[in-house]
Amino acid sequence: MKKTLTILIALMLTMAAGAQTLSITTASGTTSYSAADLTSSTPVSFSNGTTMTIGSDNYTIGDITSSAVGDIKDNEVHILYNGTSAAVLMASNVTNYVTATISGAHVTIAQSNTEAVDGDELTYVLSGTTSDGSFTLDGTYKCTVSLNGLTMTNPNGGAINITNSKRIQLSAKKNTTNTLTDGSGSQKACIYSKGQLQLQGNGVLNVAGNYKHAIKSASYIEIKNLTLNITSAVGDGINCEEYLQMKSGTVTISGVGDDGIQCDLGGTTATGETTDHEDEDTGNIYLEGGDLTIHVTADAAKAIKAEGDIRATGTNVTATTSGGGLWDADELKTKSSSCMSADANMLISGGTLLLTSTGAGGKGINADGNFVATGGNLTIKTSGNAVVASSSGTLSVVSSSQQLDRYDSDYKSSPKGIKVDGTITISDDAVISVTTSGAGGEGIESKTSITFNGGQTYVSSSDDGINASYNTTTNGSGDLIVNGGYIYCISSGNDAMDSNGNLYVKGGLVYAIGCGGAEKSLDANTEQQKKLYISGGTLITVGDLESGASITGGTCKYTSSWSKNSWFALYNGGTLEAAFKTPATGSNTGGGGGPWSGGSSSLKLIVYTSSTPTLTSGVTVSGGTDYFGGTLNIGGTVSGGSNVTLSNYTSSGGGGGRW
Repeated sequence: MKKTLTILIALMLTMAAGAQTLSITTASGTTSYSAADLTSSTPVSFSNGTTMTIGSDNYTIGDITSSAVGDIKDNEVHILYNGTSAAVLMASNVTNYVTATISGAHVTIAQSNTEAVDGDELTYVLSGTTSDGSFTLDGTYKCTVSLNGLTMTNPNGGAINITNSKRIQLSAKKNTTNTLTDGSGSQKACIYSKGQLQLQGNGVLNVAGNYKHAIKSASYIEIKNLTLNITSAVGDGINCEEYLQMKSGTVTISGVGDDGIQCDLGGTTATGETTDHEDEDTGNIYLEGGDLTIHVTADAAKAIKAEGDIRATGTNVTATTSGGGLWDADELKTKSSSCMSADANMLISGGTLLLTSTGAGGKGINADGNFVATGGNLTIKTSGNAVVASSSGTLSVVSSSQQLDRYDSDYKSSPKGIKVDGTITISDDAVISVTTSGAGGEGIESKTSITFNGGQTYVSSSDDGINASYNTTTNGSGDLIVNGGYIYCISSGNDAMDSNGNLYVKGGLVYAIGCGGAEKSLDANTEQQKKLYISGGTLITVGDLESGASITGGTCKYTSSWSKNSWFALYNGGTLEAAFKTPATGSNTGGGGGPWSGGSSSLKLIVYTSSTPTLTSGVTVSGGTDYFGGTLNIGGTVSGGSNVTLSNYTSSGGGGGRW
């Protein structure tokens, strides 16, 4: 006993000298005292060599199983994992509010109050290694869970289970790597939080969800600074409610059995976006910064799925889907994968987004609401064929676009770059590139209307390039309107630009290449007494215009002889308007005689400018600004070439056949 007492006195002297903490462990747990606790009002005293008093705490010396000097700050609780055991060390100023229960390496914390604690928030620091452990936190107060080099596996449940319904900051400390893995059980995720979850820190967090989701919050999730790697999940990589906001950091999600990220409404009615997202419940996903990489392989899975809007303003996103289609027996319709899917609107104003879908019927972007792009750089590639279902729901993949006409819309899912039920508006500094190669692969489709006010839009498709459609649900006009911007659209199997309503070209520069025959470069729905109107801008097309077009405000000319894969210079009243490259030979996947074939194509090359257009072929281009991968040049210098004889184009009347 004398030796124990001597050691305690020496530890306290060391602690006082180093401004550290003294941890006293008994069968009841561990309590830590800082040097600041040892004052004249809270002295350490001994009685008869058998008891020790620190402030209001009394200890029997014989009951003390260990004591140590370490760094535990006020408001902190440290959980140390070591194999099949764990130790809980807590600062003395929180002992009245924290109860720890330890079973092997499974630690449960009940936090009752923090109002009397300076800072009004506790921090739980988790470190060490265990292959059979967990951390459970219950309470009603905000706090931080700090991961400080933690490797934890729970073979029979979740690794971290937070039943506290308040905001929790889950932080990975700088220069640490933390790995969490769950196992069988009834948990909702490897990391679960009943309340708001803020994922942050300058460290690394690796998560594997072997039962359901990797990370789940019953409220919102915010991400900043953290390097988060979700390596596997039976369900979603990240699943939350109310909203998800990614401010910064690096997030990588792969090996999931369902969606990469899914955000749902918490209630039944959306609040709409609120100031600073206070009390917000929208189902929105906000991509504001950082780098996000997601790869999903499940059939009909979404890389990013929102029950509300998806708003991309600054995150660099790389998302790929490779799963095929599914038959939904409840809704009696086919479903397919998509890189970004919103039940409401899709808004893009910043960031770089690379979206790739290789599965049958897969889409880059799918939105039930409107699509608005005012900035950012969006690249979409789809290569899957269409998927169709029989009356019994048996799925098959078709490799020909013509086969799709036999199926009702609910019984087929076509690959599309951008598919939107509402309106599409592209303007300002948006840069969009869409490439589709599979059967039924449309580039950009709206079921309501499409408007171009600016930006740069490139589409290369195997079916309609840009399609403004409509249905009875959206009750849209089906109009396609070009007011400004640069548009390049080429289709190897159908119309380049197709409108089920009117098609208006009022400004901007349009370079449209249809596949020939009955498929147009610019197609309006004349069968329903709709029309193609050209009244401004600059127009270059390979392939016929819709018959009965109204052309005003400029001059339209054409040539039936042009050289494939050659540079042409277009002059507007003697001033160089643009230089453009004609398409190379392509194979015909749709109707109408094979696109862009022969040394000189049978398809007309049509040009329209505000004044009198002239054309020079075989030119050499230097300088200027290249658009669409070097297909169009603005502001450059041209040299050489030969003048092309142009004929006046006069729109013929009649319906929707060839003119």
